[in-house]
Amino acid sequence: MSVLIYTESAAGKIKKASIEAVFYGSKIAAQLNTQVVVLNIGDASDNDLAAFGNVGATKVLKYAPLTTLDSKAQSKIAGAAVEQEQATVIIFTNDLVAKAIAPRLSARYTAGMVTNVTNYPVITGSSFVVRKPVFSGKAFVDYELSSAKKIIVISPNSFPVEKTNNVATVSNLSYALAPSDITITLKEVKKDNTDHIPLPEAELVVSGGRGLKGPENWSIVEDLAKALGAATACSRPVSDIGWRPHHEHVGQTGIAVKPNLYIAAGISGAIQHLAGVNQSKTIVVINTDKEAPFFKAADYGIVGDVFEVLPKLTAAVAKFKANAN
Repeated sequence: MSVLIYTESAAGKIKKASIEAVFYGSKIAAQLNTQVVVLNIGDASDNDLAAFGNVGATKVLKYAPLTTLDSKAQSKIAGAAVEQEQATVIIFTNDLVAKAIAPRLSARYTAGMVTNVTNYPVITGSSFVVRKPVFSGKAFVDYELSSAKKIIVISPNSFPVEKTNNVATVSNLSYALAPSDITITLKEVKKDNTDHIPLPEAELVVSGGRGLKGPENWSIVEDLAKALGAATACSRPVSDIGWRPHHEHVGQTGIAVKPNLYIAAGISGAIQHLAGVNQSKTIVVINTDKEAPFFKAADYGIVGDVFEVLPKLTAAVAKFKANAN
């Protein structure tokens, strides 16, 4: 019996969300008095994989990067690890990979599954009760998992991590992947070669809307983001008209984020946008319109011109950092 966490690495880097998932799994394993096993598909070094021990892993099973985007193949690899380690709890991070793989494993093992979980399970005997937000974060539902195997898909940036100096053992997962019966043609790969922080992993986000008046003014958003060490984002209208790339669009129809701080500059706060950011721990809204809907959801609001407020915030952050050093 074990708790298995599915993780990935790309370009030699392990995602922050994967570290959170392993720590989450370690808390469950401690209650079940069992071990934490990590499955990593990718090209991370053995040293980096062994560092999963810092967040509670006992063992890491590594599998070489796949040359296919076939989720059926990924689920077979995950299934091999589940069976080898006799895993009764399987943990994923709520992303596109989990949405493709976790349901396959759920059907294969008749395992109860809950996605976008935001709390640690309440364990009573063989039953788990986990919580997830519903109705765009306006309410929460508690789900009981009573199946023999349980799959939990956690919401990123929901669980603070505590590290130790432990080291996990690293070994290869021995599994011969048969040729796929699915043909996938990869036509194009577009990579972001900038040093921007990925939005799903960002703890701080500075976002801009149509109040910026044009793409030529986006430097004031980027300057504040750089000063804070934050990711940049935008509202849907901004990405739709081509001011910013679509991968920066946050909201119900874009990327849902849950940072510690979300700064919205020149965004009115349509319900679709709020649905994707309302799980942020602190929301700061800057807008000239004091009646903007976003102010109702804000923890802090500034009624003012973004072209005046953002440079002042950037200067204040820079001054604070200089004094701190």
